[in-house]
Amino acid sequence: MSAADTTTAKVPPARQSPPPAPAVGKKPSGGRSSGGAGTPWLLLAPCLLILALVLGYPLVRLVTLSFQEFGQSQLWGFKPAESVGFDNFSKVLGDGEFWAVVVRTVVFAAGCVIFTMVAGMLIALLLQRVSGWVKTLVNIALVASWGMPIIVATTVFKWLFDADYGILNALLSKLPGVEMVGHNWFASGPQGLAVIMLLVVWGAVPFVVITLSAGLTQVPAELEEAARLDGAGAWGVFRFVTLPILKPIIVMLTTLSVIWDMGVFPQVFVMRNGHPEAEFQLLTTYSYDRAFVVNDYAQGSAIALLTVLLLLGVVAVYMRQMLKIGDVE
Repeated sequence: MSAADTTTAKVPPARQSPPPAPAVGKKPSGGRSSGGAGTPWLLLAPCLLILALVLGYPLVRLVTLSFQEFGQSQLWGFKPAESVGFDNFSKVLGDGEFWAVVVRTVVFAAGCVIFTMVAGMLIALLLQRVSGWVKTLVNIALVASWGMPIIVATTVFKWLFDADYGILNALLSKLPGVEMVGHNWFASGPQGLAVIMLLVVWGAVPFVVITLSAGLTQVPAELEEAARLDGAGAWGVFRFVTLPILKPIIVMLTTLSVIWDMGVFPQVFVMRNGHPEAEFQLLTTYSYDRAFVVNDYAQGSAIALLTVLLLLGVVAVYMRQMLKIGDVE
């Protein structure tokens, strides 16, 4: 054994002591404290207060008026508002005109939703297959039309379909065998509502296109390629690959479109110069006329409350569909 061996003798490593056990009943440090459980509600309190003031009070007042007799005499304080129970609802539900307005509103909203979703889907699919600069121009046009105020858009459409100075009649009259000069598009209810429906669809398509375009970017290209290799055509790829992935977005957009189109008011009101005829009445304009033209605020409130209940049914269907989609996923 050399001197070097004697001076470099190996020393066994020191035994490490185990970490101290945490004390019983004491939470380890560094974790999230449970004392801030009320912080989210504290942060939401201003928003909830504003919602309660802006939406809660009018809704409570609407419900109260619908169960009272409230006309001009009560408005000016000449007579007190008296409770009449369900008399307002009985009169409204027993009126054939109300049910005609309900059917017209449902048909109008269904037409707007169908055309909006179909046109929005077609444009969104088209934008996936065009060059970058074309896609940019189309998006600019969509955002510009979406940002246009409703009153301005309605005024433009009034000029387009005007019987005397409308450019659409002039353009259609240039077609062989077509004479549309002086044609009044609002002479009949269905034709006039079709024009208003076109206005509503024109204003709603941009939001649908932008939302669906964002959803289409999440469709995996591998799944589409695999479907094509399996022999699926363009319709097959869309039906079995694209559509199931976009289903949550489509359900959301359809529900929002139904709610928005059931609540259409300024388009009809402005297009008919503030006095919609009977064949142009929807639930919103009908409620307005009963309240502010006939001065029966109680029946107007009852019609508005029935409209809210109808829309709550649409929301319930939407929530059920979303829960089903969540269960499947």
